[in-house]
Amino acid sequence: MKIVSPVLLGLSLAVVGSSFAAAQETQSPQTQNPQMQNQQMQSMKMQSMQMQGPPKVLQITREFIKPGKSGAIHDKSESNFVQAMAKAKWPTHYVAMNSLSGKSRALYITGYASFDAWEKDNAAIDKNKALSAELDKDSVTDGELLDGLDQVVLSYDEDLSYRPVPTLAHARFMEITVIKIKPGHRKDFSDAVKMVIDANKKAGTSAQWAVFELAYGGGDEYVFFSADKSMAEIDTGYAEDKQFHDALGDDGMKKLRELEQACVDSSDSELFQINPRQSYPSEDWVKADPDFWTPKPAMAPAEKPAVKPLPAAKMPPR
Repeated sequence: MKIVSPVLLGLSLAVVGSSFAAAQETQSPQTQNPQMQNQQMQSMKMQSMQMQGPPKVLQITREFIKPGKSGAIHDKSESNFVQAMAKAKWPTHYVAMNSLSGKSRALYITGYASFDAWEKDNAAIDKNKALSAELDKDSVTDGELLDGLDQVVLSYDEDLSYRPVPTLAHARFMEITVIKIKPGHRKDFSDAVKMVIDANKKAGTSAQWAVFELAYGGGDEYVFFSADKSMAEIDTGYAEDKQFHDALGDDGMKKLRELEQACVDSSDSELFQINPRQSYPSEDWVKADPDFWTPKPAMAPAEKPAVKPLPAAKMPPR
């Protein structure tokens, strides 16, 4: 449906899928007055519904899961956070995804309209004593399942993004590619990405992606997000490679590789699956695909009927 997986700078940057968008704007209430709090929350929800395009700021928490502690065990632990946010009717939403490649880990991605909105959301949680206490308690429980945890903050780069679609309501998978740039070579990298964009336009591929620059938590790195409704879209991306190559031409491919050598220090692509049981989705996502975003709890296996013991065999008369 959506994408090419072009060889960006010879490092196989597969930007396969529809597009990326995270949670909605979340300038959260900061007062404990119930009436004023309710008014502010309703106002924030209306602002969230009016947002278009990817958020300006992404906050990502990455959890590394201990062996044997992922799956349903981690789902149950993370559902405590989801229930706490839902009980508080918190206007900040986030999406969770689990790794299908690399080390076992989970990502929790929250989008904000600005750094100021992020600060206000954190301050509001701190002032909500009931919610913050519950989140602290749940963090202790969840920590027993983890090998480690880290966080990064990203800022949206509109110039390097290509046709991003502002919703993950129907997405099921996310490919995330991190490219580390050599110092002093941002312009070379920008030129390379724009070559890829122009070639996709010319080829008429299904390519779409959103790019974020690492603001805090690392060095000169860019993160490409692309989402898929199914893995069939990844197949489509690879099938469109020839169209991309033909549009760029041999000379263009040569120039692209030269730019790669000049500016790219390293590249890593990983595949994740979106997990609705660990996500706190916005109301419009739930309405768009309620069966996915509100999955039914796993049914406990039915108990087997008790087996009556066979009567003791009678001994034959002697």
